[in-house]
Amino acid sequence: MLELIDLRGDHRDPSDRLPRAREEDVAAVRDAVAGVLADVRVHGDEAVARCSARFDGYEGPLAIDPGEVEAALAAIDPTLRAALERAADQVRWFHERCRPPDWADERDGARMGVRHEPLDRVGVYIPGGLSPLVSTAIMTIVPARVAGVGEVVLATPPGPDGRVDPGILAAAAIAGGADRLYRVGGAQAIGALAYGTATIPACDKIVGPGNAYVAEAKQQVAMAGVCGIDLLAGTTEVAVIADDTADPRHVAADLVAQAEHDPLATSMLVTPSPGLVEAVEAALAEEVAATRHVDRVVASLEGQGTAVLVDDLDHAVEVCNRWAAEHLEVQTAADDAVAAKVRRAGTLFIGAMTPVSLGDYAAGPNHTLPTGGTARFSGGLRTDDFLVPVNWVAYDEGALADLAGVVDALGAAEDLPAHARAAQVRLERP
Repeated sequence: MLELIDLRGDHRDPSDRLPRAREEDVAAVRDAVAGVLADVRVHGDEAVARCSARFDGYEGPLAIDPGEVEAALAAIDPTLRAALERAADQVRWFHERCRPPDWADERDGARMGVRHEPLDRVGVYIPGGLSPLVSTAIMTIVPARVAGVGEVVLATPPGPDGRVDPGILAAAAIAGGADRLYRVGGAQAIGALAYGTATIPACDKIVGPGNAYVAEAKQQVAMAGVCGIDLLAGTTEVAVIADDTADPRHVAADLVAQAEHDPLATSMLVTPSPGLVEAVEAALAEEVAATRHVDRVVASLEGQGTAVLVDDLDHAVEVCNRWAAEHLEVQTAADDAVAAKVRRAGTLFIGAMTPVSLGDYAAGPNHTLPTGGTARFSGGLRTDDFLVPVNWVAYDEGALADLAGVVDALGAAEDLPAHARAAQVRLERP
């Protein structure tokens, strides 16, 4: 079931030989999204309604009434409510500690520092699709509330009957609540949150994962300078670094769990042990046969499932640093030592008792993570994604005099004499 890639003795950059999600044609996605965004920018609610009817089969009001949220919270299964409350508490604890500190200091009479101001309005996108991602409401709203965001606007796709999964609505309330909620998905939701319509307000930043169209829409509005985004969170992926001490059942279960998300999901084992590959293949047969979403899992594993043979664990880390996984598990005889060498991953899951599914729901760190190799240059969603750092500086006359010569020299070098004059005039005596 897993494609075998043998990199033993080969330390070249393996990036072009490793699997990635086979996304839809990139140019077609880009053009389709550009058309939707242009339509929403010009025609607002009318375009959003048109796209909702076309893509989701829904025709009706966009706004979700607060009473619907209250009803969902009142009707939620007590066990699920307790789980959501525990998850929200754990995620809140982690993100409170992630909040960057303000600081101020003084040097030679000059005072300066950084303070962090919360964003005014944030749009959170909660995917529906194959599975209603109830946990994403926790992962996006909790850090926004920890940061002190002024207004949280939630968008999530409806079914053809306009119904939004009640678990998403209940989770949003438990996470701290969204100020406005809308039944709209896809690129049209990103366009509405970015540009604003008569019904949906424009947001300063949009966060949350989504499919290829959502990810492309986020990228286009960000590149246009319309609003900020968190990161490029597309089709999910996992890599597992393991040696012959790993339990093949654990590895197989984790590969299946990732494949369960999406037929395009990527699950990859990286190991120096041919014996482990054989054992994991055997365990996969049992795990796949027992899973509910067998067709989805098989499509994912047969499409992108991979076992990579390497020389040793250092080589495994080298390969994974190049691949820059969204999720990276380490299951070896020396978990901490191996994990310490990893430099590029959305989140590290260290040890046999730390499956990715724990991080998906309740471990603490955010599950909104960079995909497709973008963990090479970005990290997961954090509290500071909802804050704007504001640098500040306050000089007195002595501190200005100390640096006036620098301003004068650099102003002359750049042929900007008024820059130097702005400093000099403050030091002249009447």
